[in-house]
Amino acid sequence: MKDFTQINAGDSRLGSELRKLVRLAIWEDLQNSVDLTTFSLVPESSIGSAAIVARQAGVASGLDLLPQILSEIEAHVELELCLHDGASFEKSQTLCKLSGKVRDLLSLERIALNFLGRLCGIASLTAQFVRLIQGTRAHVYDTRKTTPGWRYLEKYAVQCGGGRNHRLGLFDAILIKDNHLAFHIDSTGKRISPAQAVERARAFALSWPDCQNRDVMIEIEVDTIAQFHDAIQQSPDIILLDNMTNEQLREAVAIRNDRKSTTQLEASGGVRFDTIAAIATTGVERISVGALTHSAINLDLGLDWLD
Repeated sequence: MKDFTQINAGDSRLGSELRKLVRLAIWEDLQNSVDLTTFSLVPESSIGSAAIVARQAGVASGLDLLPQILSEIEAHVELELCLHDGASFEKSQTLCKLSGKVRDLLSLERIALNFLGRLCGIASLTAQFVRLIQGTRAHVYDTRKTTPGWRYLEKYAVQCGGGRNHRLGLFDAILIKDNHLAFHIDSTGKRISPAQAVERARAFALSWPDCQNRDVMIEIEVDTIAQFHDAIQQSPDIILLDNMTNEQLREAVAIRNDRKSTTQLEASGGVRFDTIAAIATTGVERISVGALTHSAINLDLGLDWLD
């Protein structure tokens, strides 16, 4: 099945984004100074060990990135991972152990927990959605509704939770939205039709230098069955069925199947825990959930000293 580029822990773009965010986090906390509280109370020679412990159950994300985070912080500590990204954990379970200079452990505590809490929260929420549609042909996808600057990290966390990544940005796929159709008026004064839009997008992708050496996905958003009938004539890679009822989704699937079309169908719009299972049974292949990134709550993690 044709799909978008997926983010993994070894992705160079993920590493670049992580370095920038860690540097920003260091500046926010220290601003070219020192941890005044720790320096006033803890001798420079103090050595200790601590564990990052889950205060609630969840799914790991960001643990495999900790070596890069610690390296950027320049912390004099050793790291022992107790599990890896994508693994489930229970409340009170130890995720990793850190040992080294106490000053460094205390100064890095909040930075590390902020990253891990955010990423584990997204992975855990994603896993909940994924579990609800097990046994169907549908997969859970994220969106571009991400925290500015955090897109690669948040999409990586979605992967850790068993979800899939939609396009990374405006640069790597064509997604014709309702506002594109609403704005574009042709020479006769009429709005461009979905089929015309797909046709023009395909012609552009074939001629645009940046697109000629890669297979650019073309997706179009429709919100009525009439628009769907029109769009599928041009066989886009994906048709996004926006805010349609389950009856409309099933009708679109039936139309697509009758045509023996290879176009994938994506349901979108206000997907919740109590609606996703029914959506998945309609036969769509993709369900996009903006809440994975825009509504995830940081998972509660803590740093505890080891005896």
